[in-house]
Order: sequence, then C-alpha cells, then structure tokens
Amino acid sequence: MAPRFRRAVVIVCDGLGVGEAPDAAAFGDAGSDTLGHVLASRRVHIPHLAALGMGNLTPTFTGSREARTRGAYGKMAEKSAGKDTATGHWEMTGLVTTTPFRVFSEGFPPELIEPFKKAAGRGVLGNKSASGTEILKELGEEHLRTGSLIVYTSGDSVFQVAAHEELVPLDELYRICRAAYEIACLQFGVCRVIARPFVGKSAADFKRTPNRRDFPVPPSGDTLLDTLVRAGHPVFGVGKIEDIFTGRGITGAVHTKSDADGVDQTLKAMRELDRGLIFTNLVDFDTLYGHRNDVEGYARNLELLDARLPEILGAMGPGDVFMLTADHGCDPSDVSTDHTREHVPMLVAGPGVRPGTDLGVRETFADMGQTLAENFGLPPLPAGRSFLKTL
Repeated sequence: MAPRFRRAVVIVCDGLGVGEAPDAAAFGDAGSDTLGHVLASRRVHIPHLAALGMGNLTPTFTGSREARTRGAYGKMAEKSAGKDTATGHWEMTGLVTTTPFRVFSEGFPPELIEPFKKAAGRGVLGNKSASGTEILKELGEEHLRTGSLIVYTSGDSVFQVAAHEELVPLDELYRICRAAYEIACLQFGVCRVIARPFVGKSAADFKRTPNRRDFPVPPSGDTLLDTLVRAGHPVFGVGKIEDIFTGRGITGAVHTKSDADGVDQTLKAMRELDRGLIFTNLVDFDTLYGHRNDVEGYARNLELLDARLPEILGAMGPGDVFMLTADHGCDPSDVSTDHTREHVPMLVAGPGVRPGTDLGVRETFADMGQTLAENFGLPPLPAGRSFLKTL
C-alpha cells in the first residue's frame, strides 16, 4: 500500500523542552520548562510556531496559546534512562535505552585519562565538569602555551576535547577523539566523545567554531532509519544526525554551521529529495543558548526559526508531512548548564493533517517513529504507539 505521506520532514530543535517530565525530580530537574521560561522572559514573537500549537504545550506560560491550531500538536515524555542527545534521537526513532550511560561529573579517573594521554600524544588540562565557554576562558591560554588538550564533561555522559584549530588541526583533533572513543566509550561506558575546536588569541575572544564533531556509541538495535533504508526509502540527515546514528540508516547527509544553515540545507534537501525522510537537527538552541544560560539568545533563536517556518511549510507538497520536536530540555533559566528532563513538542503539519488535532501527552518519544513506520508500511518498531490515524 502506498504511504499516506510520501515524504516526511522532521526538525529536531535540540534542547527545546516544554515542561518538566513526570520523573523530572529524579534527574534534579523539578520545575524545568525551557519553552515556558523563555516565553515568560519577554514578548517573544513566534506567530507561526504558535499557530502550530507550540504555545499550547508549556504548563507555565499561557500567553501564546491557540484555540484552533494549523495542524496537530502534543507533547512526548521520554522513557529512556537519560536525557542525552543520542538517547533522545534514538528513542524518537523507536529505540528505548534502558541502561544509563556512565556519568563522570567529578572528572574522569586516571585509568581513563592516562591511556588517553598516551593515545593523543599530549597532556590534559581540566578534567572536570564545566561550561564549554567558561573552561576556554579558564584554560585556553594555558592550552596555547603547553599544547595540552582541554578535557571536560558535564552532567551528561560526554567526554569533550577542546583544542585550538591553529595548534591542533582538525584532522588531528578528530583522530584524537576517535582514540578517546575507543577508551571512554568502549571501555568506560561513556555515551559520546565530542570534538570542540575553537579559535581566538586570548581568553577575551576565544570562540568555538562550527567544526564540532560527535563520536557516539552506535544505537544498540535497529531504528526507524535502518528499516526505512532497507525498504528502499532515502534518509537524508542535516546537522549532526549522521553523527548521532554513526552513519547507520543514512543515505545522504550534510553537516551545518548554524541553525540558519540547517534550515537552508533542509530546504535544499526538500528541492532535491521528493520522498523518504529528511531529518534535521538544529543544535544552536542547546549549544549556544541552553548550555550557556542565555535566555535572551534562546528567545532570539526561537524568533529566527519562526521567521523561517513559512519557507519550510511553503515548500511542502500535497504528499508531505512536517514534524517539529526535540530530544530533551535545556532550560536556560536553570541553575545548572546541563540538559533538563522535560516533555518535548510534537507539532505536525501538512496538507493532509487535520487542523486543531490534539495528540495529547505521548508516553514515549518512540510514538513519532512508530507513526512514520506505519506510514511507510514498515514492520512495527520495538516501542511506541502510532498516532497516524489521529492525523
């Protein structure tokens, strides 16, 4: 049977939570509400997102609610043991992570750091939980003097390596991070190694560049992407999608320099790919604003996305469906700079989607993947309940 929707365009706003999850307190995130706290900070102009139902989802702010939405709207809770980018994306494609990855919020042990130093051929600075921008101010100049790598982590399961692009060329940094993956991920249970290149002459002007790369462990089983490709459907990843899925279930991909570039690349893919899945991650919400506790920057980025939304929806054909969601929260008003355990949005639009449809609160991110699996006539995924018929 032919798919109801021939092409799906899915945009993940990295870190755009819409209110605390039922188990938020267990993660230290009671009261978190990324969207609500941003919208309450000032008048945030998001008419197009509001028309899709975004403002209906936050429990702490009521000023952007719409009685009659343009499409379907709801929110989803996470079942996976964690609040990481990888586990969030894997779950939305049908794979629930039941065993949490290890977190080293006090820094990594010598048993990990010493073999890493040997493999990298360089010393290590930092080795603690830190903000990615603050640790550059603290240790960037020492890094330039000594050549030692800046290693840091957070409340998530990540091993991050920062290095100046003029001192450590990108190819070398990526090689070092692949070596770190062999140790931190395969031997110590860390979820991701992240390369964090930066530029600048002093602490006053150090700045991370768009050449970040993620090296996560692969999904532990098949995802929606694997089954789509096996069935002959193209899957195009925009942003860090290719990294998150370690290239599995991807027939084409492009890395991006910013969220604006991510939208540009999504529109380009829509012009070139008339079927299958276009899967986009917009990381600036998380990296530039959520983790930096920048409420105003987050608000501006929401407005920038909202202004581009008519371009995306205007490029939709009669057989297309558009979905907007997130992989976790990252409340910029939070006392920490870490991810927050929150519900995420599920906004659905397109010529074939009934306006004003309330999808309610979904029990798992996997409902999105299950819906797309049913649409494309694929076997059921391991988790999730389809809402295709509700659309």
